Amino acid sequence: MNTNHNFDLTEQLEDFVDLPPIRNVPRENLLQTSSIKNRKKATSFQLSDLSEQENEFNISYSASKHEREWLTASLKDFYQQQWFEDILRLIKGGGKEASVYQCLANNTSQNSYLAAKVYRPRKFRQLRNDSLYREGRLHLDDEGHEIHDNRALHAIEKRTKFGMEILHTSWIEHEFQTMQILHQAGADIPMPLASGNNAILMEYIGWDDVAAPTLNTVNLSLSEAKWVFDKVIHNIEIMLKNQRVHGDLSAYNILYFDGEIFLIDFPQSLNPYENRSAFAIFRRDLLRLCEYFQVMGIRCKPNNLAEDLWLKHGYEIHPPADPRLIEPDFIDL
Repeated sequence: MNTNHNFDLTEQLEDFVDLPPIRNVPRENLLQTSSIKNRKKATSFQLSDLSEQENEFNISYSASKHEREWLTASLKDFYQQQWFEDILRLIKGGGKEASVYQCLANNTSQNSYLAAKVYRPRKFRQLRNDSLYREGRLHLDDEGHEIHDNRALHAIEKRTKFGMEILHTSWIEHEFQTMQILHQAGADIPMPLASGNNAILMEYIGWDDVAAPTLNTVNLSLSEAKWVFDKVIHNIEIMLKNQRVHGDLSAYNILYFDGEIFLIDFPQSLNPYENRSAFAIFRRDLLRLCEYFQVMGIRCKPNNLAEDLWLKHGYEIHPPADPRLIEPDFIDL
């Protein structure tokens, strides 16, 4: 497996210096800041100390030097808290935001394996049109609570380095919080377990040596496709009942395992009551889903389906805040 990712190590590790630790671990107040000089010293110390830290974090996964340092910075605290004992393999890499790893769970866990979703800070910040999804969102700290501190809010508004760190944390906490809400509501998603340090731990879906495939790689019979389609629509309705639109739903973000489905990747999810582009994004999700299922022989009309589901759950249809932010292949429908 090729693990030669093109990481800019120095830049990415600087991002980790001020990222909050794992939830519920004692730490200094989020908003206690130091001078730029002290921050640079902290960064320099972390970079020079990585080799020593790695000696305490031995993993089976054959990572490149840069990737190993990145994993150490993101997952070492989870490892020390005995969430897992080893990182076995990369199961999803090269995405626009994060990579996912299969981990051997600690023997006290009810599961044999866990999945660790680890974000790449610099690539995360280059997510196209992320402001489209942030509209109406609360700014969350590492505990999932709304940020009220004026200094932090000012840093976010000015997009300072500290402000970008807060936005990054908020993006991850929003995904984790959304997963908690949907899992508790009975949606078919991996169980969320913990968040912090630039990563989310969740239930692993797959076999011992191979992760569950995404739906886009699976060929279904007509009867299977009908069952899966109905199951996906059922999950979409659960999301709507809980004021959530996935925001990036397609056959690429649905796992298929032993005849069951699991929806994944929720960082772009949004609240229909808070985001003016919610219906436009929702209709795009339905378009992408129907493209897959139509190939499998299912007859569906994404525009009609989106409108029917939207109105069924009591939402109003509004034009997007800025149509230029939505892909052209969707606007022309």
